[in-house]
Amino acid sequence: MPNWCQNNLVVRGDPKMLDVIQELEFDFETLNRIIDGKEITKQDAYEIFLHSESYSEQLFKTANTLRDQNKGRTVTFSKKAFFNIVNLCRDTCSYCTYKAEIGESKLSMMNLEDVKKLAKQAKKFKCVEALLVTGESPEQKYDEAAKWLGKNGFSTTGEYLAHCSELVLKEGLFPHTNAGNLNRSEMKELKKTNVSMGLMLENSSQRLSEEGQPHYGAPSKDPKARIQILKNAGHLKIPMTTGILVGIGENDFEIIDSLFTIKMIQKQFGNIQEVILQNFEPKPDTQMKSYPSAPQEYFKRVVAISRIILPDMNIQIPPNLSPTNYNDFLDVGINDWGGISPLTLDYVNPEFSWPQINTLEKKCTEQSFELKARFPVYPKFINMINPNLKEKIEKLADNENYVRREFWR
Repeated sequence: MPNWCQNNLVVRGDPKMLDVIQELEFDFETLNRIIDGKEITKQDAYEIFLHSESYSEQLFKTANTLRDQNKGRTVTFSKKAFFNIVNLCRDTCSYCTYKAEIGESKLSMMNLEDVKKLAKQAKKFKCVEALLVTGESPEQKYDEAAKWLGKNGFSTTGEYLAHCSELVLKEGLFPHTNAGNLNRSEMKELKKTNVSMGLMLENSSQRLSEEGQPHYGAPSKDPKARIQILKNAGHLKIPMTTGILVGIGENDFEIIDSLFTIKMIQKQFGNIQEVILQNFEPKPDTQMKSYPSAPQEYFKRVVAISRIILPDMNIQIPPNLSPTNYNDFLDVGINDWGGISPLTLDYVNPEFSWPQINTLEKKCTEQSFELKARFPVYPKFINMINPNLKEKIEKLADNENYVRREFWR
């Protein structure tokens, strides 16, 4: 049963935490101090979140104030094309519909001509970002993947991605690679052509990798491995997108721990450019097909506490996963919608269509926000990227380093 159904499930597997919950009392002064600039402690965050259902209005107001203080009334998105390079994967996550098997109709193995063709189409649609996505090291499990790579002249997915990045960059798109647990040398090579990269932490809990849990069949989702890769990116000064998946069986304490793990990495390296908060939605062809999605009010409280823990972070929710009320999240602390494509599907969540950009802009305006298109690297992080990439961005950027309107409209 999901953790939002019964309060005592936040401590499942750790009876000692029952005593902690009983000792916690909600203190409005904690929220006031946060608004005044006091950094929140993990204990404060536990206290606030565990009482958040009863005091959601105060929580949302605080998150909204912090967003306005740190990000103003600008909300951003990236106009992208999703390059589904290869969706074979050595891992099996209980909730994932992206992964394909040999012979399935959804299998994607893009050759270089496919990549170039999509890049040219994307430019016609005035896309700015090329999101390059693969499964986790498929050549380590599938002979077919190794042969496919060899046919294209490469031996690893990392090598192939580096070449694909060069191709899309030549066509005028800015690559952002999300390919799982790449090693340090692969990341260093990809930095030459990628303005940013992505790796979801998902959750910092080791418990979710135990037998019967969603990451049991996915060794790459070991949080220790993911944390190390995010740190490697920090050493390499690569702007990184990370985030958590909400509603896969984690408990409230694990949500808070995950957010503080990201906060710690950001404090140490300063290269985490955004945090995605993605709400789980069950997929019919997965082991978790009967598992309920997180209720929207619960998810809104997660978003709000994320803003409180990470007051100056760029915080994103995917609008297509909350199609009927995504604009509500503007009132709980977000400042970004992520990548939106006028051309390609969201292959990770194919049943959810992207919103129309015109509609998105209208909803933002109605709530007194200004929608701006950004590059796959946020303005604050442009100085981290290679000089040749920075030069390309400057040709399309306005004086705030967002995409000039004529290049995306």
